[in-house]
Formats: sequence, C-alpha cells, structure tokens
Amino acid sequence: MIRSLIGFASFCLLLSSSVFAQKDPKAQAILDAMSQQYKALKSYQAAFTYANSGSSATGTITVKDNKFRLKLDGQEVFTDGKTMYTYSKEAKEINVQDYESGSASELNPAQIYTVYQKGYTYRYVSEQKQGGRSLDVIELKPTKANNTIGSVRLSIDKANKMIRNWTITDKNGKRTTYTITSFRPNVPAPDALFTFDKSKYPGVEVVDLR
Repeated sequence: MIRSLIGFASFCLLLSSSVFAQKDPKAQAILDAMSQQYKALKSYQAAFTYANSGSSATGTITVKDNKFRLKLDGQEVFTDGKTMYTYSKEAKEINVQDYESGSASELNPAQIYTVYQKGYTYRYVSEQKQGGRSLDVIELKPTKANNTIGSVRLSIDKANKMIRNWTITDKNGKRTTYTITSFRPNVPAPDALFTFDKSKYPGVEVVDLR
C-alpha cells in the first residue's frame, strides 16, 4: 500500500506520444492557480482516504518544502529531502535509502502541485459537484511511453483552488483514489519531524540500502 502511495508518491510539493496534441489553456490556468496556492504555504498537513479495488485505508501527510512525512496503515514514509525512510510496524523494520525527488517518483506527495509542469499533457474534463462544493476536474496524461501511469485525474476546488481528490489509473486499468478529508495550512513542522530518530523505534531493525 505504501508502495502504491509513493505511486502518487510512481499527492502534496509534484503534482513519446500522447493522447492530447497540446496542453489545454483552461486547464493550465486552473493548475497554475492551484500551484500558487500550495507554494504560498510554509507547510501543510492533510488527512486522506486511500481506496482501490482491493483495499482502503486512512492516512495523514505533513509537507514542508521538499520534506514530507506520510503515515498509512501501520507504515510510515518520510524524508528530509536527502534521505528517505520507510518504516513497517508489522515487520519491525525501517529501510534507509538515498532520496531523489525527481527520479524516485514523478508523483511525489511533496510535489503534487507541480507535477503537471513536466512530463504531462492535460485537459479540462468537466465541473462536478461534491459535498456541496464545485470542483474542476482535469486529466493529466504522461508524455513518456514507458510511464506506468495511464492517467491522473485531479479534482480542484473552484473556490479555494485546493486539490480535493485525485485518481491514478495505471496502464493495466487499476484505479487508486485519494480523497482529502481535512487540510491544515501552515502547521508546526520542525525539521526533526522529517528525520529518523532511532530512540523512537526500539527493537526495530535498520536496513541501510544506500
């Protein structure tokens, strides 16, 4: 499941031939406005739900600059922008590896709001109502044929330009949906939140993959 989320992370910093011949100006205006909203924040924390055909879960993510800490179903993934840590409570193990924000995943959760700017074309799909709010739905398609992602649909709140939910469809047709259930801007986020403190994980095996 964590691997799939880093599939948004394969949502909060990114957002060959293509089906679309060019980028849709209407979609770009909405995406640019959304990106500016996130860039203006010093930090943020979001609670979300995760769902695909086989499972569902709830989680939280805290983002600050190029750092993030993600918690989902007994697992954690966090990075200080240089090193990434993946912790499994069930396995009592934490993997440590070098973190490269650009290559680890084009759908990095700390970069969802800029992912459209490179490697994707996009088009405006429709306006939808959800929970009494009006959302602009935009579809992104990767430009590289070897990308495992088929498409990403972002639903952006028309009022505040924040992402409400997104659905990733891979090239096999599998869909994974993430829905923001609460959002807190400019939360306290000390740098220590994004680093590994071994004293907080007693009895956990550390596997260094660097």
